[in-house]
Amino acid sequence: MKKKLTVLMTILTCASAGASVNKVIYGEDDRTHLNDSELAIFKELARATAGMIPNTKLEKKFDGLLTLVKGETLEKAMRVCKDEKFSQVMTAANCSGFLVGKNLLVTAGHCITSEAACKNNQWVFDFRQDLLKEGETELYVNSDNVYGCKKIISQSLSRVSKNDYALIELDRDVTDREPLKFRSEGKIETNDPLVVIGHPSGLPTIIADGANVRTNDNDFFFQANLDTFGGNSGSAVFNAKTNTVEGILVRGERDYAFDPQSGCNRVFKCKDDECRGEDVTRITVIPELAPGMTPEEPVIEEEELDNPFAIPGLFPTEDCNPFIPGSCPDSLFN
Repeated sequence: MKKKLTVLMTILTCASAGASVNKVIYGEDDRTHLNDSELAIFKELARATAGMIPNTKLEKKFDGLLTLVKGETLEKAMRVCKDEKFSQVMTAANCSGFLVGKNLLVTAGHCITSEAACKNNQWVFDFRQDLLKEGETELYVNSDNVYGCKKIISQSLSRVSKNDYALIELDRDVTDREPLKFRSEGKIETNDPLVVIGHPSGLPTIIADGANVRTNDNDFFFQANLDTFGGNSGSAVFNAKTNTVEGILVRGERDYAFDPQSGCNRVFKCKDDECRGEDVTRITVIPELAPGMTPEEPVIEEEELDNPFAIPGLFPTEDCNPFIPGSCPDSLFN
């Protein structure tokens, strides 16, 4: 049994390691830079969102007053074709997150899986494109906008329910911006309009609207046709009617498809009502934010537990077996 668990953990680790390479465009590409958005409310909501950037990409400068963020262009980082949208924009973030209290931040559970992940990354607010020129891969931010992870308050990454969230405490209070408002009871309606704000493919803050709730019958998450990518994991997903957080972007379709003629990757596209949709963990599953609303974890059958390769809802399935090359998406997580 110990050997089986070891193999299972290896598979999960590989899946999580692919976190930076999956999502998709549904219909029209609705992604826009924060500073290009025409709606002031989106810009205000974005102030409470942050990018998770590894310590290795950050360096204090000028007696600690500024922090240098080091990255590379999307073209170089992900072999994206030069004529693709955002190809010459800097990418640095691994995940996204958002404020729900003065020192409380929510992200995806697969972004923060351990205290080591907590300590080895910083949360950077105001990682914005208007501070950069096209092609630049270094950016100075105010060190006051860079926060460490003090501890993990609660976290879930369930192979049974697919529950996926983390609530962390930052190393100090955030005093220059307000936490986001979030749902604490009930659930969003099917077809309600959605907006997501985060860091797709590690880019500076991107806003994507024009999406809707597609599937809404799971207690732990709903599905939507959001234009999101790896790096969006942990992004706040808002109800566009109320501007409150409904959930956390956690999983979805693959991001890019290889173009053999061009020898590079192009954005994977689906029609608005096609493909699997993007999974959004309901904000109400976090017990500290919505007391009494957390659904019970489903019971897994003993024979499934004894199968080290079975991850209910993930694989093996008719279309995805990790031991058949090419049968699974590029990544199981965003």
